[in-house]
This record gives sequence, C-alpha cells and structure tokens, in this order.
Amino acid sequence: QVQPVESGGGLVQAGGSLRLSCAASGSIVSINAMDWYRQAPGKQRELVAGITSGGSTNYADSVKGRFTISRDNAKNTVSLQMNSLKPEDTAVYYCKVRATTVGIKGLQWGDYWGQGTQVTVSS
Repeated sequence: QVQPVESGGGLVQAGGSLRLSCAASGSIVSINAMDWYRQAPGKQRELVAGITSGGSTNYADSVKGRFTISRDNAKNTVSLQMNSLKPEDTAVYYCKVRATTVGIKGLQWGDYWGQGTQVTVSS
C-alpha cells in the first residue's frame, strides 16, 4: 500500500501564494504519475496538474501560468506552487499517486489518494 500525505494548505488572500506538498510512503517499487486534484463544495473533483516520472507536466486551463507542479523522484514527493490565487481556487486539494508496489501477492500497481488539504482564498 501507498499512503500519500498532503501538507501546506491554508487561508490566503486573493493574489497570494501557497505551496502544497505531498509525500508518498509505503512498499513502493516505482511511481509513475503524481497528480493534484481539487474539489470545491458542490462540484466534482477535477484534475489541477499532473507530472510523470520523466517530468512531463499537464495543467488545467484554469491554472496555467499560475500553478507549477514539480516532483522529487528520490524522495517520492510532489509539490504544487500556486501563485496569483483567486477565490475560485478555494477547494480541498488531493494528491494522487500511481505506483507499483510489492507485497505478498508480488508486484501490483494502483492509484492511491491522500486525505486532502484545504485551500481557502479570500477576496
């Protein structure tokens, strides 16, 4: 199993910045994609940004130019630098890790979600 743990959420004024971090631990053999999702009240969870093991990135149109995703493969961590924050960025942010693990049944792969961290942007 893999347990991603997010940190760095909080309350910030519009125009401000926050940096989210996610550390994955467990019986990890390798990590492929690491993604950040968010879910605002009454809305579906949406992909914010993703990064592959090779460093390729993708972003939601709504955050392009403001958010930057990065990862440290040696530490199994992923970060999300969020600048020029807007009230509409308010949501719970989740880290998702796609990983290969080793256990009693041998090698397995799957998607693992963190518990989420709240980001609130005031106007």
